[in-house]
Amino acid sequence: MRMYDIIKKKRDGGELSTEEIAFFIRGVTDGSIPDYQISALCMAIYFKGMTVRETCDLTFAVRDSGEKLDFSAIAGVRADKHSTGGVGDKTSLVVAPVVASFGVKVAKMSGRGLGHTGGTVDKLESIPGFRTTLSEEEFIGQVNRIGLAIVGQSREFAPADKKLYALRDVTATVDSMPLIAASIMGKKLAADDDCIVLDVKTGSGSFMKSVERSRELARLMVDIGKSAGKKMVALITDMDRPLGYAIGNSLEVIEAVETLKGNGPADFTEVCMILAAYMLSLAGKGSPEACRKLAEGAIADGSALQKFAEMVSAQGGDGELIAHPEKFKQAKCSRAVLSAEEGYIRRADTEAYGLASLALGAGRNTAEDSIDPSAGILLKKKTGDFVRKGEELAVLYSDDPARFAAAEEKLLAATAIGREKPAEEPLVYDVVE
Repeated sequence: MRMYDIIKKKRDGGELSTEEIAFFIRGVTDGSIPDYQISALCMAIYFKGMTVRETCDLTFAVRDSGEKLDFSAIAGVRADKHSTGGVGDKTSLVVAPVVASFGVKVAKMSGRGLGHTGGTVDKLESIPGFRTTLSEEEFIGQVNRIGLAIVGQSREFAPADKKLYALRDVTATVDSMPLIAASIMGKKLAADDDCIVLDVKTGSGSFMKSVERSRELARLMVDIGKSAGKKMVALITDMDRPLGYAIGNSLEVIEAVETLKGNGPADFTEVCMILAAYMLSLAGKGSPEACRKLAEGAIADGSALQKFAEMVSAQGGDGELIAHPEKFKQAKCSRAVLSAEEGYIRRADTEAYGLASLALGAGRNTAEDSIDPSAGILLKKKTGDFVRKGEELAVLYSDDPARFAAAEEKLLAATAIGREKPAEEPLVYDVVE
């Protein structure tokens, strides 16, 4: 089998066999296929696409290119959620304890933030003492004991994806539906979960900018997951607005804790309840409608907050901060961003909001960058709100006041204000089952 023939076949619109795809991914993983041929096939896939069968084969080959988790020692149904990334998206901190409070096991491996999107691991590490690295024995033991653990990815899952993404990033082939789906699901299927809810973001703060593209990706990933024997559902959720009011690590943890106490922002609470309902439903707890009531009950009676506190204590975090989030480390400096005009906020470039938070020190441009856990933005107004001239749009937080000017400029440029109130957009556009 020759890589030349595989490239030519796809270039001419042919359908690659399972064996050809497996040969390709083996060569990516062991280095036997040169970068220029890998890039050539990625470009051919970009232009010619792949069938669902080809995409499933590519995903499974990526999944099998490295280590996989074995959760067979975890007793009970295992459920997980995956978000395609956004700004202010701290849903795992609420959804996971809500679901775990009903006996469903949530053994979650999360990532760090890069660029304008935040990472669940970074948020949790803003809790002093919280360990996001556990041994496999500790991890499985904790999930069996309290039903919940959230850790970073300490193993080399799907190493083929790491190489593929690096080349896609520099050859303008990132935006290929089969390659995106194989990247996301290859890593997700390396974990051993029974049920997966996908939160596919759409809008200015997401990778997929249109509902149509988001829906296409969601359908493809659901098909892949079902082909792997998983119970799957995907939600298309809005990211034309930041989720909640907090952007930044400790600020988002505080907002998540307040939500678990029943005091969260309406939009953030709503998305969390819907995600939790579908996770519980896939896990056999009833219809989505019935499970929505269960999720709301877990907030109302405090059981979800208690489950989150148990996880924090089990992983070495300072539980006092969960009871009293006002004790989180505060940024040394703050600056209010004032509106220069009067009117309704008609649009917010959510990605730019995330980049403003990044400019404050809340994120990283490269994987090696350090972050300031207390840096970030608290929004005072969001899309659809009326604002007067001189009224606060947001408050910026950072230990370094020299960072404020660039962040304020980005935030103001990203906020469009006009006379007419914009039409209200849904938080959830579609459910793909």
